[in-house]
Order: sequence, then structure tokens, then C-alpha cells
Amino acid sequence: MAIKVSERAAGRTRGSDFDSVFKALASEHRREILRILGEATGDPGKTCCAPDEVCACKISDRLGLVPSTVSHHMSVLRSAGLVTARHDGSWVYYSLCRDALDKTARELQRF
Repeated sequence: MAIKVSERAAGRTRGSDFDSVFKALASEHRREILRILGEATGDPGKTCCAPDEVCACKISDRLGLVPSTVSHHMSVLRSAGLVTARHDGSWVYYSLCRDALDKTARELQRF
């Protein structure tokens, strides 16, 4: 059964949006990706990633997943609005949308 959030209250997440967040959070790999992005600080002296972002290759290495699987997980997270992507040539860098996570936490507190 899908959890539907009341749409009557102003500023509340629409039910389908909230469902996509729960779908994204249902996977252990996606939750780990969010942890990785939440801990991102950038490496001083390295040019790979800016502060607060992680390249897809590092996520793949850390989780031991092939790039296509990481791409799928990132697509689900992006569709849910939890992650953004920045393309630089053939590289993709991901950042956590902390506001979206905060909004989700506030919604959960309303139950």
C-alpha cells in the first residue's frame, strides 16, 4: 500500500512526489549513495570533485557496482529530487539536495 500525503495543507509534498522519495529510499544502495554524498567534502589538491559533490566513478568504486547500475540508482534519486547532477564532458558529478531531505523529514514528522 502506498503512503499518500494529504495535499490540502499548504506547502506539503504531493502524494506522488512523496511516494517517489520513499521508492528512492527503499534501496540500501541508494541510501548508501546518499550517505556518501552527505559526507562529500572534496579532496584538497585534487581536481576530480568540487566540495559537496562526488563523481560517478567514486560512487561505483566505493559500492563495488558497475557504472550502469550506479547510473540507474542515480536516475531514481534524481527523479525523486534528492540528488542533482552536473555534467563535465564525459564525467558526471552528483550532489545531495539537502533541502529535499529536510522537507521529507518534516513531512514524516506530520504523521
